[in-house]
Amino acid sequence: MEVVNSFMTWIFKNRIGQIDNFKKNPIEVQRDTFEELIASARRTEFGKQHGFSSIKKYQDFAANVPVQSYEEMQSFFERIMKGEQNLLWPSEILWFSKSSGTTSSRSKYIPVSNEALEDCHFKGGKDMITLYVNNYPDSRLFSGKSLSIGGSLSNNPINPDSEIQVGDISAVIMQNLPLWVQFARTPGLEIALMQEWESKIERMAREVMDENVVSISGVPTWTIVLLQRILELKKAKHILEVWPNLEVFFHGAVAFGPYRSLFKELIPSPKMRYMETYNASEGFFGIQDQTNSDEMLLMLDYGIFYEFIPMEDWEKDSPKVIPLSEVEIGKNYAIIISTNAGLWRYKIGDTVKFTSTQPYRFKISGRTKHFINAFGEEVIVENAERAVQAASEATGATITNFTAAPVYFGDSSSKGAHEWVIEFKKFPDDKEKFTAVLDQKLREINSDYDAKRYKDLALSQPKVHFSEEGLFEKWLKSKGKLGGQNKVPRLSNTREYLDEVLSLI
Repeated sequence: MEVVNSFMTWIFKNRIGQIDNFKKNPIEVQRDTFEELIASARRTEFGKQHGFSSIKKYQDFAANVPVQSYEEMQSFFERIMKGEQNLLWPSEILWFSKSSGTTSSRSKYIPVSNEALEDCHFKGGKDMITLYVNNYPDSRLFSGKSLSIGGSLSNNPINPDSEIQVGDISAVIMQNLPLWVQFARTPGLEIALMQEWESKIERMAREVMDENVVSISGVPTWTIVLLQRILELKKAKHILEVWPNLEVFFHGAVAFGPYRSLFKELIPSPKMRYMETYNASEGFFGIQDQTNSDEMLLMLDYGIFYEFIPMEDWEKDSPKVIPLSEVEIGKNYAIIISTNAGLWRYKIGDTVKFTSTQPYRFKISGRTKHFINAFGEEVIVENAERAVQAASEATGATITNFTAAPVYFGDSSSKGAHEWVIEFKKFPDDKEKFTAVLDQKLREINSDYDAKRYKDLALSQPKVHFSEEGLFEKWLKSKGKLGGQNKVPRLSNTREYLDEVLSLI
């Protein structure tokens, strides 16, 4: 195993030179990506409609192609699912990633080309390992199995007889992985791609608990559920009694901060490492590349051309759109992408803040639709997660999930507020202190919220419901949304989700 581990580490580290190139020459690499995308799609229906043959520079592209939402591209996606090809991208589209992003009832279906699989999603997975073994030369990553927790696949809902399949992006990736990767991962595909999540967790636990697992990849929430079930089956105190060689958790999809203390309980080792990735249905965008920071490096050679809308322009009829070269550190931006799967100037709904431009590193700050701004307070997901984490640390609590929404003014004498439902594995030792720290941290990091809270001028202290584990799982199940890419919406500007959750308490 030592020889295999050393050889595989050497293979992966050969990529470092290319990563260094786009770190040093980001704008040139993005320009090359832009030119390749335009040239490739010139003869597609979309390319002909928008004059790709006449596009010579970025300004031409910005003038010819409108910024588009899912709804504005949906007719193209549905035509491909019905069987048409060469509409958005020249190569045959045989996969669609199913994404809800939130728990709304309507699913989104995002095309996944072979180029997107090979040059974006697979490349991102390999780069994740490359950066990890480069940062940790003592890693034994290839001496055991990688546990990956993914979604499921199903037939094309628009044309069930077609070759096209749909599924969570993790399932699409797993189904298409090369044989040598399948050999290195666990559980087997039959279990990994199961649709019914309660049975899936049980079968996964029983299959993987006796493997030599050295790494885990997945969403924190489902990883916790699986690890807890394994501990029950093995009658173990913590997961290192089951997998003594476990060394890293590659995580994404939701912010890790609120889950960190729970993972320290499950995996009580100072040597355990955590590495964040940003892999969505639309593409693989970022990887944590430093050992002392959870900022992510924007991956610039994956066949994705990036643009950004400053969030202060988001609601405008003609918002300002800028290329990567014009972004500023610390500003909140909505991401716009054009990709090698045929997404053109597409709004993915995520927001980021850049922490560095040499190289381009960033943090996910939230969603364009997930925020509370009922009173001009503009609280985004990043604010909420930091506040919950601070309150948890101050009171010895361990949270598993949360959601929040506004309490609107009832009459002229009442004040507005934010109402939270927070689910705990370990309750705070002082609930009043938890609420106070949550409120204080929000005031500290968000000046607009602080202004509204000044002497309870517009907002009263937050109202917090303290719930035991299982509430949000029960809610997701009631919506038919248990598992896969479905996530609890952290924040909402309406009370739709919150009132549904409260009805189950």
